[in-house]
Amino acid sequence: MTVRTLVLWDVDHTLIETRGVGAELFREAFEQATGRKLEHPAEVTGRTEPDIFAKTAELHSIPFNSELLDLYATALTAAYQARTAELAARGRAVPGAAEAIGALARAGGVIQSVLTGNLRAVAEIKLQAFGLADGLDLDAGAFGSDDPVRARLVRIAQCRAAGKYRARFDARTTVLIGDTPSDVDAARDGGARIIAVATGKSTVADLRSAGAGLVLPNLTDTAALVKAVTAVPAEGWDPTG
Repeated sequence: MTVRTLVLWDVDHTLIETRGVGAELFREAFEQATGRKLEHPAEVTGRTEPDIFAKTAELHSIPFNSELLDLYATALTAAYQARTAELAARGRAVPGAAEAIGALARAGGVIQSVLTGNLRAVAEIKLQAFGLADGLDLDAGAFGSDDPVRARLVRIAQCRAAGKYRARFDARTTVLIGDTPSDVDAARDGGARIIAVATGKSTVADLRSAGAGLVLPNLTDTAALVKAVTAVPAEGWDPTG
């Protein structure tokens, strides 16, 4: 297969919804790692897991360091492993997610992975719980455990995919699919095209206001998604223009 395009899917609210399970497990892991009750949760939308934990620790006047983050990451992963069946029962794949991944797989020349604020182990559990992992090459993606700054994850994923597939991925040939203004910012600042989808809290208008040139209301129109992904711009294309 001649690889032409790297697709990086956001996970939460783009491909899956935990429907409350994620918040419960965050609380459990935070309290286990810090020994403190969670009283002041940080805003989570569009942020990486290390960033969310660091901000929550700050709101509780808890000194943040790498050792504390490691304790939290271990606790969170264990909590997801223990409650995977509950996650699958209470949560769901976003309508059209499996079909969209399948359609892009059949399009040819497309490598699909993820760009997510989740820790890698947690992302794998979530995707496997809803039957979405098999269509994604997670070794070509990037995770919150790689860098707390979302925009930097674009380059990390591009380098991993380039090393594995012996192809060059840049702003023309990398597509980030996400549901928040933070995803739009990450694509612009990190070097990728953005396809925004209004599958989460952000509306179509919100995503357009954030700078997304293409916004889909959901993932159910697979033909429109495949057309957008495979329409690689010509050489010299300016992602800021």
